[in-house]
Amino acid sequence: MIKTMLLAAAALSLTAAAQAQPAGKAKVTLTRLDCGSIAVSNLDVFSDSYLYAGQSKTLTDSCYLVRHGDKIMIWDTGLSADLVGQPAQAGGPFTMSMKQTLVAQLAQVGVKPGDVSVVGISHYHDDHTGQAAAFPGATLIMGKGDFDAAKQRPSAQKALAPWISGTSKVDAIAGDKDVFGDGRVMVLAMPGHTPGHQALLVRLSSGAILLTGDQFHFAEQVANNGVPSFNTNRADTLASSDRFQAIAKNLRAKVIIQHETKDIGKLPAFPKAAE
Repeated sequence: MIKTMLLAAAALSLTAAAQAQPAGKAKVTLTRLDCGSIAVSNLDVFSDSYLYAGQSKTLTDSCYLVRHGDKIMIWDTGLSADLVGQPAQAGGPFTMSMKQTLVAQLAQVGVKPGDVSVVGISHYHDDHTGQAAAFPGATLIMGKGDFDAAKQRPSAQKALAPWISGTSKVDAIAGDKDVFGDGRVMVLAMPGHTPGHQALLVRLSSGAILLTGDQFHFAEQVANNGVPSFNTNRADTLASSDRFQAIAKNLRAKVIIQHETKDIGKLPAFPKAAE
């Protein structure tokens, strides 16, 4: 009798667990990784209407680890690993530095390069593609306009060599992309900063998170619709900003500006993950 009661209680417990976590619903987590720092001596390059004249600012360079069940995705790959252990390097108004490689940080949470199945790149700029080549076994998801442009840029050719050469699989997309097929990790087309620029939507159990790519570089740009002078299309930038902010409002999403140092604290400190 007691054994029967224990078995019944166990069965009820399993049923409750199944109801709390539906069968087939993969757990999704998001971890921020530090992929460098960029000191900007002339912030006005981030405006084509002289919004930030005379200002300077230090930006962060963020990468992200997305776990979807047993699948692993990296979103953006930061500055080049060659910067680690070197003095800060200047290029125009930008001075770049990095303390630790992306691969070294992943090792601290038990992830090897070969474990990564997807690398998503928001756009072709060097501070987002720098360490992509460390994951040649992954499928590259990138906007088609940016993948085509990357083939003409020497630095991007090096960073994306496994995919440009055709030895690794690339998914060059022209719109939104449901990465794992359940709507919980969505690459969103946000052209304007570059032809195939993208943002990332991650739906966690705790709520939706929107990663900007370079739709915005710092908080002030959101408030004043600042358009960088080096963006490829002003009208597309503004249209993408409208779409991005509408999605954030409708999903009540937490927006994380990837280069904004103030937004680092919106996610748990590494190595912890948001769930």
